[in-house]
Amino acid sequence: MNFPKPCLAILAAGFAGSALACDYPPLVAIPDADDATMDDMVATQESVRAYMESMDAYLTCVNEELAAAGDDAPDEFKAIMVSRHNAAVAEMEAIAESWNEERTAFLEENQ
Repeated sequence: MNFPKPCLAILAAGFAGSALACDYPPLVAIPDADDATMDDMVATQESVRAYMESMDAYLTCVNEELAAAGDDAPDEFKAIMVSRHNAAVAEMEAIAESWNEERTAFLEENQ
């Protein structure tokens, strides 16, 4: 079935709106190892764990929204959902890398 482009845009917007039900967690502030205290690092470790758990829930939600839309979902919707998934994974990787770098630097400075 061929839909006019304005109809596809409306459908994609409707499907994309359903993904708004997926709550995107706020970023975690990673302290600089040079200025952080042990308490700061322990609190950040807990924040990073909670962030990762929340991001996993977000990814699950995005994947469920995509699956619920089915194979007949507009390509634009599928592309939006895949983009959201990939951006979230990239952000998680960046947070993990930043945390690991600062944690390692902190441990090296405080041994």
